[in-house]
Amino acid sequence: MKIALLGYGKMGKVIEQIALERGHEIVLRKDQDISFDGLQLADVAIDFSVPNSAAVNITACLNNGIPVISGTTGWLVNYQKMVDLCEAKQGGFIYASNFSLGVNVFFELNEYLAKMMSNLKQYNVSIEEIHHTQKLDAPSGTAITLADGIIKNSDYTNWTLETPISKEIHIEAKRIENIPGTHSVFYNSNVDQIEIKHTAHSREGFALGAVVAAEWLVGKKGVFTMKDVLGLK
Repeated sequence: MKIALLGYGKMGKVIEQIALERGHEIVLRKDQDISFDGLQLADVAIDFSVPNSAAVNITACLNNGIPVISGTTGWLVNYQKMVDLCEAKQGGFIYASNFSLGVNVFFELNEYLAKMMSNLKQYNVSIEEIHHTQKLDAPSGTAITLADGIIKNSDYTNWTLETPISKEIHIEAKRIENIPGTHSVFYNSNVDQIEIKHTAHSREGFALGAVVAAEWLVGKKGVFTMKDVLGLK
């Protein structure tokens, strides 16, 4: 499989390493100041860039008939435009706030727990996310996905980084050197606390999931999620 890497920072380099180990070829390594020359040679593109580049990268892929997965966060104001373009071009597209296989199991666990807790009004839910200091967006896309999963299965209606009001989920975003990503969901009452937690030990889990998703997407048309890739639907 020939892969275009759109974003060649720390994550891009780890994705490259895993892709090569799995027998794939890299035909484009694109940073912000590098053109799309070579994109047309790719079977699939993997976008791990920056928020202001993601929509441009995805658009270029879909316009050239290249299926694309994106793990860039902080750009979702343009997500529906990318979905519409994918459908118009009959392309293939996956966005995930986190491609880690373990995190996607964690997402399912979070939704299941939210359903269980929805009638226990004595518990208040909150989320904490911790990342390295180079992460540009806050809260993380993963934390937002966790909050959305709770909202879908409870009476909560919104999330906030500020002091929460009624039916808001507070997200605490911390930036600490050399932390790949830690996410915790807390249910607090006056008598106890329930916590579920996912801790990434390195970027390799995110990178492996991205390559697995890219392998799955080749030859498919439509807009998909990691639930499709992992057969969780």
